[in-house]
This record gives sequence, C-alpha cells and structure tokens, in this order.
Amino acid sequence: EKGFPVLGLERFRDKDDYFVFHAGTKLSDGIPVTNGGRVLGVTATGQDLKEARAKAYKATEWIDFKNKYMRHDIGKAIDEA
Repeated sequence: EKGFPVLGLERFRDKDDYFVFHAGTKLSDGIPVTNGGRVLGVTATGQDLKEARAKAYKATEWIDFKNKYMRHDIGKAIDEA
C-alpha cells in the first residue's frame, strides 16, 4: 500500500557496514513514505556471509511502517551451508 511513513531510517546514519536501498518509496513533505511494491532493500557487511546476513536481518528491525512485510528466505542457503 502507498503513503505510509517509513520510520527508523535515521538509524542507518554514520554506519559504514549497513545500507538501505530505496525501491518503493517517495518523499512526501520531506518524509519518506511507501509507494508500493518492494519498498526497501537492507544490506550489511560482515566478516563472512553468515554475519552479513544476520546483521542485515537485524537492521530490518530498525525500520517500521504500516503493513510492513518482509521476506525471511533471502540468503537462507548461507546459513544452511
């Protein structure tokens, strides 16, 4: 759905090992809001792929918006290796 304020993005400031990529957002009165589809992509770096995946999923908890839904299977094979 569209038009829900995206909260928590400020937690990514000054963090060199966390990244958030906007896909389905737009600015409304200077505030990022949902604009449909896959809203954000969250990525992190780590000592290895397992750490990077764990950090990225933890960082998704920093973000909130109404009707937030996220996939939990991305990179799952990393933890199963």
